[in-house]
Amino acid sequence: MTHAIEAALFLHLLGVAVWIGGMVFAHFCLRPALGDLAPQLRLPLWEAVFARFFNWVAGAVLVILITGGFLLAQYGGAHAAWPLHAMAGLGIVMMLIFGHIRFGVFPRIRRAVQAQNWPDGARAVGTVRRLVVVNLVLGVVTIGTAVLSRGI
Repeated sequence: MTHAIEAALFLHLLGVAVWIGGMVFAHFCLRPALGDLAPQLRLPLWEAVFARFFNWVAGAVLVILITGGFLLAQYGGAHAAWPLHAMAGLGIVMMLIFGHIRFGVFPRIRRAVQAQNWPDGARAVGTVRRLVVVNLVLGVVTIGTAVLSRGI
């Protein structure tokens, strides 16, 4: 394995850890902890958390795309083993879902908080929660594909 491949793999896995780890923290730790707060406290906190986290995810997505493309090219490009294409496809679906959350749903949260429209904000946060669960499942399947396909 060349140093370039090792560096790309490290950065790729670091991006995955930031993204998946952040979703696990938000869904399984932060969300339940905020459940007892009143909407006028909970929703502005979610807005602030998402604003910061989505910047980290955007950076992670960029790193994952660049390093994933490089690694796919190094391992055969279009002729690479099917698990590499499966990981790439799942990753693209995850990125599209993130894009919808960031550019479609998050602005609704921001507008609801600014207008103090707590029911609309709560519905938008619920949409984020459901889409995060989908992305977590896809992320775990992608990681499983990577681990189980070693040696193919």
